[in-house]
Amino acid sequence: MAEGDRVGATFEGLEGLGLRVGLVCARWNRPITERLLEGAHRGLDRLNVGRGDRREVWVPGSFEVPLAAQALAQRADVDAVICLGAVIRGETAHFDLVAGECARGIQRVQLDTGVPIAFGVLTTETEKQALARAEGPGGHNVGEECAAVAIEMARLVRRLGE
Repeated sequence: MAEGDRVGATFEGLEGLGLRVGLVCARWNRPITERLLEGAHRGLDRLNVGRGDRREVWVPGSFEVPLAAQALAQRADVDAVICLGAVIRGETAHFDLVAGECARGIQRVQLDTGVPIAFGVLTTETEKQALARAEGPGGHNVGEECAAVAIEMARLVRRLGE
């Protein structure tokens, strides 16, 4: 599939004004996760989500992301949560355990609370692959894409609840 053919989040027609978004970011692999977080903020800026309508929390690593996402999702003042982390394969089974449980936990939080959760936890073979998915402005940044996912799903959940 050519890069231009990749289906992903789009900002077209999305408006985040008035929505409140929680952001959970893992400190492990911080040079990567900081770039994801910057991308998420860029995306939220682009979608008109006010800086005062964002609640940002940091956790030690990706394994801890679901618990923080749950705490945010249970708040009455959060319409969506963006989860950011980076799990890079090593020489042990640690990658499989952390990546799988992180994904499973995030999905469970989303389904249990009904609050949309954007999954921005990179699971890559190498640091180079992770950095490629956390590029700065103008490049591919999963955090920025998660902003669009969070807003689209928050609006959808609101519409379906009417």
